[in-house]
Amino acid sequence: MLTPRDSSSQITRINELCEWHLKKIRVIRQFAAFAFIILLSACAPKSSTPQPTPVSPTEFPIAVSSGEVILLSMEENGYAHFFLYTPEGQPILRLTTGDWNDVAPSLSPDGTRVAFASDRSGYWDIYILTLATGEIQPITNSPEYDSAPTWSPDRQWLAYETYDGNDIEIAAIQLTTPENPPIFLTDDPAADTSPAWSPQGRQIAFVSSRGGDPDIWLADLDIPDEGRFTNLSKTDFAAERHPQWAENHLLWIAEAQGVNVSGAYVWDADQPERPARWSADADWAAWSPSREKVVTVLNGPNVDYFSASSLDGGLPLAPRPLPGFVRGLLWLTLDLPTPPETYRDASLVTPPALWSPEVIPLDDGPTQRQRLVELPNVQAPYPQLQDQVDEAFAALRQRVIDEAGWDALASLQNAFVPLTSPLDPGLGDDWLYTGRAFALNSLLTNAGWMVSVREEVGQQTFWRIYLRAQNQDGSQGQPLREAPWDLTARYNLDPQAYDQGGAYAPIPNGYWVDFTALARAYGWERQPSLPNWHTYFGGTRFTEFALTGGLDWYSALLEIYPPEALVTPTPRLPPTLTPTLTPVSTNTRGPSPTPSITPSPTNTPLPTSTFTPIPSPTPIPSNTPLP
Repeated sequence: MLTPRDSSSQITRINELCEWHLKKIRVIRQFAAFAFIILLSACAPKSSTPQPTPVSPTEFPIAVSSGEVILLSMEENGYAHFFLYTPEGQPILRLTTGDWNDVAPSLSPDGTRVAFASDRSGYWDIYILTLATGEIQPITNSPEYDSAPTWSPDRQWLAYETYDGNDIEIAAIQLTTPENPPIFLTDDPAADTSPAWSPQGRQIAFVSSRGGDPDIWLADLDIPDEGRFTNLSKTDFAAERHPQWAENHLLWIAEAQGVNVSGAYVWDADQPERPARWSADADWAAWSPSREKVVTVLNGPNVDYFSASSLDGGLPLAPRPLPGFVRGLLWLTLDLPTPPETYRDASLVTPPALWSPEVIPLDDGPTQRQRLVELPNVQAPYPQLQDQVDEAFAALRQRVIDEAGWDALASLQNAFVPLTSPLDPGLGDDWLYTGRAFALNSLLTNAGWMVSVREEVGQQTFWRIYLRAQNQDGSQGQPLREAPWDLTARYNLDPQAYDQGGAYAPIPNGYWVDFTALARAYGWERQPSLPNWHTYFGGTRFTEFALTGGLDWYSALLEIYPPEALVTPTPRLPPTLTPTLTPVSTNTRGPSPTPSITPSPTNTPLPTSTFTPIPSPTPIPSNTPLP
């Protein structure tokens, strides 16, 4: 008969097994989603044009009948704007346009207005868009960074994140008197970002790194002191972000670096002691109007995929590739019998090409190989790139100067690397050999002008690079909202940090420019780390970008090398210098008995064998370097 203690042990064991199986199922789901992304990437048509394709201009429909639509903040040509997307598969429609960014949309409780952040005035401020008319109203007006607004249930207040000169804090402003100073909700040395006001009105969820890793915290507005803050996620080696409420359920995104599973999690406020449960594979997520499904965005290596998921893990909408990075999304119900003129004008805009190749005629003769072009005023071991991509590099370089205020591409760790110059182990098929890639100078990290944020895509690790803006008055870049990854923490004698390849670093202050997003706008794609990067620093490849132009690595090499140059020679080792003579074997008829030697009182030297030395072979000449 089982005792209560045995029964409790069995129940505990059963719970552990169930949890283990659930984690296994989640990992399988995550791997399946990643495999589906790889399949989509493989099936996508290969373009011979190396520049990215922007959203095509589309005539806005005469009317948008009442129905569910997706509002996306998506990057195009390096600027984020609002786009409408219908699940029925109609063309993506542009709602805003200009040389600025419109990000972080937040729907009002009555569904008629959208609060968002924009730098259209030269500085980051909060605005409100009225969906029916297209009218945009400014709410804040200051050089300090303001973003990520969220509505109070009575629509009288907006809470948002703001930069106070040291870090990001959560503040609130009353819409009836926006000229009054904001009321600060947080005051902590750590960054507090992404507020989400609960429908009940007395709680605000937000992201904070005050506990070390970025976690989801809850602020109780009925408690006046520091005791109002509660850590909801409490996860080590995981970064949470993008909290959103739906009634008593809080949705957020987790990116796990350890044994936990990445994706969208849902926490039940009615059962606060229970941990959040995994819901879907996602890097962004937003509730549907019915609160029964979520629209999701899954990050691929260099492209975002749009999808939808039910709370039980179902997939009502298969992943579809998007033409730009997502900076926010909403799932809403929209009724536009007569679309405003501003929407019509924006939908007809044709985005200009950011660069165009100027290819010098191919070499004469049968080889017809592409030339390598010198990069002016660039320091690198070989400051050259292939002729079809050097204009893209020059255009990106100028854009970085405009956005960050300094020339981060003037000194490179590598550009073109000849085949005769071996890279680190494991990089034998690196894109640097093709002349279509470059690597930023990693010393910029040591100087404090560059940080990297770790991003997991399926089973691969990628990095998002941020450059520190020259002007720190709010006119360039924006504060970091995600914790960088400290690659040097592996050397701090911490076993866990060594196994993880580093640790989260405190979010640095100041304004930063997303170099990875700018590079992608010009066609340059980041490269994945090698599988052993945790213990092999050279395998991180966190500063490398390539413009593949739809080519595979071998085809890209054939653009600058003849096929015979790519044949790997069989290594022939030179003879080893032997300091002693090598004996020559002799033919012996067979063993013969050897008489025993009787020791004598006198030392008689034994006969010594005569050895004939082998003539030293002529050393094999080393392979002649290939052209």
